[in-house]
Amino acid sequence: MHWINWAIVVAYLVFVVTDGIRKSKDTDTMAGYFAANKSLPWWVVGLSVMATQLSAVTMIGTTGQGATDGLRFVQLYFGLPIAMVILGVTLVPMLHGSGVFTAYEFLERRFDAKTRSLTAFLFLLSRGMSCGAIIAAPGVVFSAVFGIPLAWSVALIGIPTVIYTMIGGVQAVAWADVKQMFLIVIALLAIVAVLIFQMPIAPDDALRIAGATGRLKTFDFSFDLSETYTFWSGVLGGTFLMLSYFGTDQSQVQRYLTARSVDEAKSSLLMSAYWKIPLQALVLLVGVGVFVYSQFVRPPLLFNPAHEAAVSAERGAAYDDLQAQYANAFTLRETAALSVADAADDATAATAMGVFLAREADIQVIRGEALGLAAEVTGESVTDVNYIIPRFVLSELPLGLAGLFIAGVIAAAMSSVAAELNSLATTSVIDFYRRWVKPEAPDAHYLRISRGATAFWGLFACIVATYAATLGSLIEVVNRFGSFFYGSILGVFLLAMIPRARGTGAFVGLIAGMATVAAVTFGAPSVSFLWHNVIGAIVVLAVGVAMGDRSGA
Repeated sequence: MHWINWAIVVAYLVFVVTDGIRKSKDTDTMAGYFAANKSLPWWVVGLSVMATQLSAVTMIGTTGQGATDGLRFVQLYFGLPIAMVILGVTLVPMLHGSGVFTAYEFLERRFDAKTRSLTAFLFLLSRGMSCGAIIAAPGVVFSAVFGIPLAWSVALIGIPTVIYTMIGGVQAVAWADVKQMFLIVIALLAIVAVLIFQMPIAPDDALRIAGATGRLKTFDFSFDLSETYTFWSGVLGGTFLMLSYFGTDQSQVQRYLTARSVDEAKSSLLMSAYWKIPLQALVLLVGVGVFVYSQFVRPPLLFNPAHEAAVSAERGAAYDDLQAQYANAFTLRETAALSVADAADDATAATAMGVFLAREADIQVIRGEALGLAAEVTGESVTDVNYIIPRFVLSELPLGLAGLFIAGVIAAAMSSVAAELNSLATTSVIDFYRRWVKPEAPDAHYLRISRGATAFWGLFACIVATYAATLGSLIEVVNRFGSFFYGSILGVFLLAMIPRARGTGAFVGLIAGMATVAAVTFGAPSVSFLWHNVIGAIVVLAVGVAMGDRSGA
């Protein structure tokens, strides 16, 4: 990458760290460090909520998902507006007005200490793993694309993030999120502009080609538990996922606990309800646009440079043969794509489209053989989805814009990682250290422990990152990790709003919910992970209510 692009990246990193720390106030008290003294305006909280969710996984994995699978992924978020409205009248007023630092602290007041500790532990486990996947997205991609060790790629993101999170607490995280959110949107719009101006066909023809390959298909109304992205899995499973993520996950709860009032906390969540789906659609459309662009500008056969180099070194003759087949197939597909754009009438367009789809199928066969070859050579589960956009950015974007996008990816990673580390440290200190180890101590002592916990969880996430990178589309990895735990955790908080529910029922219900989800995950792997959220919550509620009724009888 050109030094000007690197200069943009470095300048951004320096700015976001120094400005985030400069905007932090009263971080010498627990209320200031963990909850910003409930002083942040709703729009800052709202942008922080969105930036926390819009991670580097979104910038890399979701755009790649759009290029390979189209817009279907957006159905995952159809339950978001429903979830935000429900949270606005239930958990948000309950938690914001309770004076707690963590969501799990509330559970002890409602139930008992064991329910609080088990729920907090499950959060630490799930969020620690998800944080690793968030770091893995840019870390592994940068390592492969730039040819630098994975440790250096992770350090590029992890070290600055840990520094400003440790020093500035939740205020530094929130204010940094505001800047990062704007940079992310600008970077995405820059790619859209480049695609529009450099595409050799008109936008309506580009959409016709994308539609013919199924990449503009947004709605799938089939009720199939094995299909991850359908209207019903998004509305039902997605609602439960979003209820748990925004209502019980400390990384999100901590955001709206910093709001000035309950009404401003509600407004911050409604910002996500209004803007998340359009923003997610924009991210996916960038990927769709890159797919159409690749019909006319030949992309590499293998997008991962490390895999490409390994295959060339060990199976050079076989790979060269595939390259020759690919070059010929690409020329035929490009001609067919131009014929679709130049068709004078519907009949001619339909004929040209049939030829184009046949050529596209030929290329997918060749690419599948290349991926199989890479899997043989590397001994890894090989997928290219996380490398499509970075290769496009570095090869096709003008000087400066590539640096802007890389900075945007790092910004997205930092915003999410900072929120995760801050929430992990807060839960570790409040729900475990202060509750079980040292109940009485000055604020300065707890803040020192919190900064140490931030560093620990940063190291933990980096270790997980090396494993998560081998699991396929990283946006799915994050949601898969979360869905294993989220439904059961949500069930506990829903029980908290049922007067007859008791602590023992909540505790046993949580164990039953996790056991059921584990049984479904490993015993019926064809069931989509989105349904795990529904299953976990229902089991916890059923067991908790039943035990509450028995104890009250």
